[in-house]
This record gives sequence, C-alpha cells and structure tokens, in this order.
Amino acid sequence: MARFSIKRYLPRSLYGRAALILLVPVVTIQLVFSVSFIQRLYEDVTRQMTENISVELRVLQGLVESADDVAAASAALTPMAQALEMQVVFPGDVVEERRRVWDLSGRVIRETLAERFDGLAAVDLVSRDKTVHATLETTKGPLEISFPRRRVSASNPHQLLVLMLFTTILMTIIAYLFLRNQLKPIRRLARAAEAFGKGRNERYYPGGAVEVRSAGNAFLNMRARIERQIEQRTLMLSGVSHDLRTPLTRLKLGLSMQPENTEMQDMIGDVDEMERLIDSFLEFARAEAQEELEKVDPTTLVEELVHNARRAGKSVELTGAPPAGQLVKLRPMSVSRATENLINNSVRYGKRAEVSLELLEKSLRITVEDDGPGIPEAQRDQAMKAFSRLDASRNQNAGSGVGLGLAIAADVARSHGGTLRLGDSEGLGGLKAELVLPR
Repeated sequence: MARFSIKRYLPRSLYGRAALILLVPVVTIQLVFSVSFIQRLYEDVTRQMTENISVELRVLQGLVESADDVAAASAALTPMAQALEMQVVFPGDVVEERRRVWDLSGRVIRETLAERFDGLAAVDLVSRDKTVHATLETTKGPLEISFPRRRVSASNPHQLLVLMLFTTILMTIIAYLFLRNQLKPIRRLARAAEAFGKGRNERYYPGGAVEVRSAGNAFLNMRARIERQIEQRTLMLSGVSHDLRTPLTRLKLGLSMQPENTEMQDMIGDVDEMERLIDSFLEFARAEAQEELEKVDPTTLVEELVHNARRAGKSVELTGAPPAGQLVKLRPMSVSRATENLINNSVRYGKRAEVSLELLEKSLRITVEDDGPGIPEAQRDQAMKAFSRLDASRNQNAGSGVGLGLAIAADVARSHGGTLRLGDSEGLGGLKAELVLPR
C-alpha cells in the first residue's frame, strides 16, 4: 500500500515554501476570525435585536387580543405602531414566506420570531427592500406588521469584511515584496553555485542577512580553494611532463646512435612508450585548464572528429545527428578531446565504433558505441578514475592505455555541469559511452 506523503504537494522552491509559511498562518487567522465574526454578528447580535423587537410586537399583539372588536383593535394599533416606528395592517393578509438562501441573518430572524410567537404565520424578507414583513395570527384575524430590517440585524456588516480583506491583501503584498528582497541574495548564491558547477565563474558578492552573507563568503572561499587546487594540479602535471621531455630526448638521441640490435629496438620502444605517457599526462593537464565557453555547432564538431578518425584508418561511423547550424554554448577543445578519447577507446578495444549526436531540450548527448568486450557494471565507476586500467576485462591484443581516456572525458563532462555514463551497447554488444552536457 502506497504511503501518503505531503511533500509531494509542497512547493519545491525556497520562495514557494517561504510564501507558504507566510500565507498559511495569515489565512488561517483570517478564517478563524471571519467565522467567529460572522457567528457573533449574524447570529448572536441578530438574535438579541430580534428578541428586543419581539417585546414591541407582543405589545401590538396584546392590544389586538384585549380589544372588544376589530374596529377597536385597529383604532388602538395605529398610534402605538407610529410610536414604535412600525406599519400595521389589521385585519391583514398572510404574507408569503420568502427568504434568500444566502441570507444568514434572515434565518436567525425567522427562527427567533418563531420561538417567541406561536402564532407566527410567515415572514417575508424579500419583497420589500430592507424591510421585515411578518404576519401574526390573532383571535380577531391576521395582524400584518412591517418594520425596518436594521432594527433586527446589523447594518452594512460587509464593510468590516471588505476592510479585513483589503488589509489582508495589502499586508500580503508588503510581505511578498519584503520576502522577495530577502530571498534575492539566496537566489544569487544558488545561481553562482550552479554556474561554478558548470565550469563558469559568475561574479558574486555576498549580501542579505547575516546567515546568507556567511554562506556566501564560505562559497567564495570554497571556490577559491578549488580553483587553486586545479591550478596547482595542472601546473604540476605540466611541469613534470615538460621536465621529463629533455632527458627522454637525450636518451632517445643516444640510443639512436648505438648499433641497431633487438635489445636496442626494445629500449627505443620503451622510450616511445614513455613519450606517449607524457603526452597523455599533458592532455590530462589541458583537460583541467579553464577554457572559455563558446557558441559551437556540435554537429559540425562531431562530424569533423568522425571524418578525422576515418582518415586515420579507423572504422567509425556517424549514425545520427541533428541538422547543422544549431549552436550550443560549450568548450570546443575540451569536448573534442573528450569525444576523441571515447572514439579512440572504442576502436582500440573493438573493431568498429558508431557515433551519434542528440540535441535535446535541456542537454546535448554524444554517444559512442563499440563491438568490444565492454566494461562490467561493477567496474564502470572505477574505469572513469584517472590512471585506472581495466585491461584484464578488455582486449589485451589491442595495446594498453594509460588509464586517462575515460577520466578526461568524465572531467570534461563535469566541467560543463554534465556527466559521462557508461552502459551496454544494444546494437553492437560492446561498451556504450554517453557524454551528456547541459545546454
């Protein structure tokens, strides 16, 4: 049985939740006050006023009952009704029972009069504007009485409700403006953090309340530390790789001047392998460099990479791509390097590779599939770490890498705020690598 969770129905944004926290107590208080006010005004006050006028109606009824005949009763009623500011007709007609459905105080008037007079025939609250028209049964005939509605219910009760509603709207608008001003620094901080997660440095200055300023300063310090670490890592790899080139060049030159034999060829091959390692380190260092974002046509970029791979004799095919001309903001050199690494990995461990490009509403997806042995699901996270080599599960005859190809692609994806996903290729049966970058 599914459990009910109120979280599904709550706003997801901080602004929405803050507005909810503000409005729920205000609306609740207004509802409680309105109910209490309506009950007090429309029931208690109306009942009390109706009971007061019932005393005057009983006086008129008593005059009719004590009179000798109809003429005497009519003569006695006229001056008394004028003194009580009422209109009477005797003998009169039985009025039609009429009341509007939404007339709450009218219901209380009818019930109170019925409690006080057993001979109440009917009450009409509709036919005459702002007038109560009632008929009392007497032993000498119906007594038809009319008096102003204001004598039994409060006049203009809606004015307080309108004033309360207007004040509520006004205070809600003021609170909304104040709340927006308080949440603006938090939203700026969120935008700066989101931009930094996508590899962009957005200008940000802490502002707002003390707690928000503290969080903003902590974010700036964290961003500065991360940038220093990336810079130091890049400089270290670049420096080490550059410094190793000089002795390797001297060593290669010295070996080339020695007599050629099998042992010498093996040593030269070792030096070449070391040079390839250094090139990989430099490539990894360049992947960490902060390249500026540019508007690029991804279709043209991927088509060029596939074309270059085929010129190099690799079996690579572009199976799908959107029409050229649609621009996406990204780092072209980094994305090219990452995609090229995925293609090289595919043709290294498989015989052929297929590349496809999808331009979705919020993301760009570059997919590279091969027909190689793939990577077991349990080892995929490990495969994307730097210097990680899983050759035991791959093709040993295809040559070994340095363990930086997938790591570089993953770093490029993260620098754009995206991700690198590894899976199984349904079409070719090997590895499926998806480079997903946000638009």
